[in-house]
Amino acid sequence: MSAHYLALEIRRVLRSPRFMIFTVAFPVLLFLLYTGIFVKDGDGAGTASLMVNMTAFGAMASGLFTGTRVAIERQAGWQRQLRLTPLSGSGYLVAKAATGMILALAPVILVPLTGLIVKGVSLDAAGWLRVTVGVWLAAVPFALIGLLIGQIGTADSTQPITQLVMLPMALVGGIFIPIDVMPQWLLNIAHVLPAYWLAQVGRGGVTTDHATGLGQDALVLGLFTVVLSIAVIRRYRKDSARV
Repeated sequence: MSAHYLALEIRRVLRSPRFMIFTVAFPVLLFLLYTGIFVKDGDGAGTASLMVNMTAFGAMASGLFTGTRVAIERQAGWQRQLRLTPLSGSGYLVAKAATGMILALAPVILVPLTGLIVKGVSLDAAGWLRVTVGVWLAAVPFALIGLLIGQIGTADSTQPITQLVMLPMALVGGIFIPIDVMPQWLLNIAHVLPAYWLAQVGRGGVTTDHATGLGQDALVLGLFTVVLSIAVIRRYRKDSARV
């Protein structure tokens, strides 16, 4: 992977108002809005849980955002041009995934910081690590999903596809709907979604309710990462074979 190419990718995305609004400002605003409406004064646990959920949402959205640029580049023929340069296919894919992960740092830092400064959330060091570093690392599968969507969709269809993937995951995965109020059948569906395990990583830092253990969370997300990596590589090679 070329460090220069990665820096170029990050600069290009940071110039996008859509990214700044949807993946940076939106999770923070939702956190402040939801805590103002649904959390009673003095309910530190409720505030912390919403902080985790909105951090997870921001990390997920940042990862999925990578697909839009990939689809545009495919349609414009940019990927074909890159194949004529020293940048390898694996370097291109790793740079795209790394861009999504670096961009996910924004909500992963800003939402917990807002919780600490504005809402007075108090956690121990291990809790803060899980809510920040843990959630950030858990977003890897979503950067890969974004790459896969970008490899499958077109410049016009990628955004709707991303929304169709992200919103059900956020709802059923326990980010927008608390898992405490889910019926068992819906909770069973949630368990097969990476969004559930993403939120579980952070949730374990603020509560012991519905805890699954960090090792189990990491194992499930690791399996998602392996399967999605294979799918992304296969799709990229299929595109390359048509050129």
